[in-house]
Amino acid sequence: MISNKTLLSVGKFDLKLQHLLVIGILSLSFSISFLVRSQAADYGWELNEFDPFFNYRATQYIVDNGITAYFDWNDDHSWYPHGRDISQTSQVALHMIAAYTYWIFGGGMDLYDFTILFPVIFGSLSVIVIFALVRVIGGTTAGLFSALFFSVSLPIILRGTIGWFKSEPLGLFLGILATYFFLSGINSKNKKISIIKLIIAGITVPLAISAWGGSQFFIIPLGVFFLTLPFLRSDHKFIIWAIPLFTSVVIITSLAFERVTTFIFGLGGIVLIFPTIFLIVCIFIQHKSSEIKKTRNGLLFLAIILIFIMFIFIINSSTHFLPLPSFRYLNAIYPLLTTTNPLTDSVSEHATTNIQQSFFFHSILMIFAALGIWLLLRNNQIKNSIYLKNDMISFSLIIGLFGIYISSAFIRLELFASLSLIILSSLGLSLLVKEIFNSTERKNFKNSLFKYSFLLGIIILLLIPLSFPTNSNWITLAKTPPTILNGGSIYHVSTNDWTESMDWIKNNTPKDAVIASWWDYGYWISTLGERATINDNSTLVDHIIKNVAQMFSSSPEDGWKMLQDMQADYIVVFVSGERLNIDYNEQPLYILQGGGDESKKSWFMHIAGVPLAQYLESDGITGTNYFWNNTLLGKMFPFTVIGYLNLQTNQESETYQPGFIPIYVKDIKYPSDSNGPLKLVHASPSFNGEKGQPLIGVFVYQVNKDFVSLK
Repeated sequence: MISNKTLLSVGKFDLKLQHLLVIGILSLSFSISFLVRSQAADYGWELNEFDPFFNYRATQYIVDNGITAYFDWNDDHSWYPHGRDISQTSQVALHMIAAYTYWIFGGGMDLYDFTILFPVIFGSLSVIVIFALVRVIGGTTAGLFSALFFSVSLPIILRGTIGWFKSEPLGLFLGILATYFFLSGINSKNKKISIIKLIIAGITVPLAISAWGGSQFFIIPLGVFFLTLPFLRSDHKFIIWAIPLFTSVVIITSLAFERVTTFIFGLGGIVLIFPTIFLIVCIFIQHKSSEIKKTRNGLLFLAIILIFIMFIFIINSSTHFLPLPSFRYLNAIYPLLTTTNPLTDSVSEHATTNIQQSFFFHSILMIFAALGIWLLLRNNQIKNSIYLKNDMISFSLIIGLFGIYISSAFIRLELFASLSLIILSSLGLSLLVKEIFNSTERKNFKNSLFKYSFLLGIIILLLIPLSFPTNSNWITLAKTPPTILNGGSIYHVSTNDWTESMDWIKNNTPKDAVIASWWDYGYWISTLGERATINDNSTLVDHIIKNVAQMFSSSPEDGWKMLQDMQADYIVVFVSGERLNIDYNEQPLYILQGGGDESKKSWFMHIAGVPLAQYLESDGITGTNYFWNNTLLGKMFPFTVIGYLNLQTNQESETYQPGFIPIYVKDIKYPSDSNGPLKLVHASPSFNGEKGQPLIGVFVYQVNKDFVSLK
């Protein structure tokens, strides 16, 4: 074939046309991934979302103070006055790798700019490691398909756009890399190479988990895969030391990370350690059994082990002798598990995925993945099919099915469904394409036309989700403003409200000032405002967040007392909405329901544990008169309801009716010269915006220490 033509020879290596093809497709995949992930830069050059600001500050701490100081760091800007043990509660590997790569490749670049690019680079480099992983499983063609699919996968891209300096891009990169080294290690014919690869894999797994807790996902299919190896592999003398070597390196490396150690020596570690023990004992049993009975005896032992593990889980549910992971990890393992904790429910990325979302995220990949499963199961029966080892088929099915299963828990875990579908789809398409193009039928024009028409049809099918619908396809939906520029509101705008307000706090409040707010904004305040916060996005202490919610829900006098107990000097609220194109008696009119605290207040009430009907109307969103007149949060919103409007019928009402929305005018209840519990000392620019403009309103109140309650 022309693809095997040698272009250049260097020593024993021959550069062939197929090598250039591989390099070209990988370069194309990297470029596509980089460009799609970078679209948000059109709105502004900023970190995106909330956690990246803390990760940037933690990385900056390493760059300024060194690794040793980082491991001794108790952050007094978090969870005031308790502080936060950073190395015990953070993504240590993310911070360390970011700092080291900055030292090596930063080249004088500002660290903030470097961390904005960091997720795009590692996310795009992941196309290469997914190629390497799938290539080990099913060959080069399958690997190239996987790289292309990975480069445009919406769930994966959404968790790794420019500025997304969070855990997922690096964690996913390391998790795939670890899986590649493991599979490559157990497939290598050179035992010395196998040892090196298995050790690298064992080191990379804890790094992946330390960078992102979600990388624990890779442990599950590996553990289940271990259970199958005594039945699928005949080289028992090799795997009886190779698998324990990998597991031992994982455990030893985990000791270097406080968070990972808890996982390895808890229920999570059972998924890896027990299958390793099973593998050793099962091979010993099979070795002692006759040829006829060795499979039966192995399966009986497997059944006993599974029953034993179930027994441990049942006992642990009441005794807790093994530490349990947090609810979100338990929910990922058992998606039907429900929570009564409104704090967990209030996080948007913890929402359960529905059928419509899953189909939109994966669409055509679902079809090709189903095809892949079918072809894998009958691979050995297909004439002229590419040969896949039984253990690689087993691993593909295990990781595929587990990824789909786990992704049903949270919408943020859809990237695992995407990863699984990419692997299965790539293998399925590779098998199908090779079956058609390797057909032994007589080559003629009609046969060639069919083959290339088939290939064109596949390309068209894959292009559909990339192009349609025009304004909400896989490409366009990856372009959203950095959260700091629109406050996470529903408006796709770029404003300086939050950055300007954080600058104001930094330059106009005492350096030892303590700022209260809803936990969403804690990282922004501590990083950009450089002030201590009561709570933040790590959500480490539930009762403090509940206390803040109760403060907002309390009367102004009681809320002020709670702020005093918290030792807060200032308090921040965020209001999002839109100024209408008409005024009323020369007063601007507003609709407030854009994703700020005015939209989150129902969760404040849930978490505070107060009766919702007292605070909210029947729609669960609109505040009651009691909310506006008798809560600190209601008084902090510098607006007052003047009436209600039905947008469908244009009917007006002085009181709330179902189907009507409130219309607001400005009304600052606590001005800067107020004698009340608070004083409004700063309002962000869009509070005075033009007609028809979105409101991204950040309001900073000073706690009036001299306030005297009338109660």
